[in-house]
Amino acid sequence: MKWIKRGLIFRPANNHEWMASHASLPLPDKVSENVLRIYFATRSKENKSSITFVEVEADDPARILYVHDKPVLSPGKLGAFDDDGVGPYSLVTKGSKKYLYYGGVNASITVSCRNAIGLAVSEDNGLTFERICEGPVVDRNQHEPYFTAAADVMRCSDHWKMWYGSGTGWVVINGKPEPRYQIKYGRSSDGINWSRDNTVCIEYKLEGEANVRPCVVLEDGIYKMWFCYRGSLDYRTDKSQSYRLGYAESKDGTRWIRKDEEVGITRSAEGWDSVMMCYPYIYQHRGRKYLFYNGNGFGESGFGYATLED
Repeated sequence: MKWIKRGLIFRPANNHEWMASHASLPLPDKVSENVLRIYFATRSKENKSSITFVEVEADDPARILYVHDKPVLSPGKLGAFDDDGVGPYSLVTKGSKKYLYYGGVNASITVSCRNAIGLAVSEDNGLTFERICEGPVVDRNQHEPYFTAAADVMRCSDHWKMWYGSGTGWVVINGKPEPRYQIKYGRSSDGINWSRDNTVCIEYKLEGEANVRPCVVLEDGIYKMWFCYRGSLDYRTDKSQSYRLGYAESKDGTRWIRKDEEVGITRSAEGWDSVMMCYPYIYQHRGRKYLFYNGNGFGESGFGYATLED
C-alpha cells in the first residue's frame, strides 16, 4: 500500500460551547453518491465530549458542505457509564435504522477514567440517535477487568462481529497511571448481546504497547485491519512512543498476522500530524480507498485524510 496524504479536513475552534476543541474518531457514512457525512467526537470547555458531524463532498472530502450545529449524542445521565463523554466508533445500517456503537467515559479516582461501549440507534438517517438503554452493551467482565473501548462492528449474514479495545492494565509512569489496551474479538446474534472469550487479535510488539481503534474490511476472503498503536512513556509528545498506524490480515477474523511495515503511511515531518497519527477509519467510494485519521493531540489538531495510490 502507498497512501497519498490529502491534508486536514476539519478542526473545531470554539464553534459552540459544546464544540470548543477536538474532532476525534472520524467515522464516515455515505449520505448520497455526492455527499459523505463524517461523525466525530468534540469537546466542550469543560472537556466533556459529544458526537456531531460535518458533511463533505464525497469525491473531495476536503471540501466541507455543512457543519452540524448540535450534538447527535450528548453525555449520558449522571452516574451512567457515559456521563463524562461519548465518541463514535462504528456505524452499521440495518434496514431503515443505523446502529451507532459509541464509547462512553467516566472520570475515575485511582486512574483517570473508565471506558465502555454503548449502542444508540437512529431512525432518521443519522440526524439523531437514541440509546437503546442507559448502560453499555460491552463492558469489563471477569476476564477483562479494566475497560473496553474503540469497537468496529461488521454485520454478517447470520451474526455480527466486533473488534474492540480491551484494557490490559495500568502502568505508573512518572507518578501517573497510563492505560494499556489490546484489540480483541467478540460475536453476537443480534448486535446487542455480545459473547467474548478473551480472544486477542493484535499481539503486542513494543514494550509498554497499547493498540486500539480497529477498522476492518473484508476483501477477497481476507480480513484487513487498520489500527493505531503507541508506547507508554511520554507518548503524548515523543514520536518514538506516540501513536502511529498499524496493519494486519486474517483469514477468519480472529487470528491475525501483523504487517505494520505494509501500512504505507507515516507521520509528517511537520504540521498537524507530525507527532502522532491515530484513530484510522477506511472508506471506499467509486473504487477508491479513503483513510480518515486524527493527528496531534488525539484529535485536538482535527482530522484529515489520505487516498490509496492507484
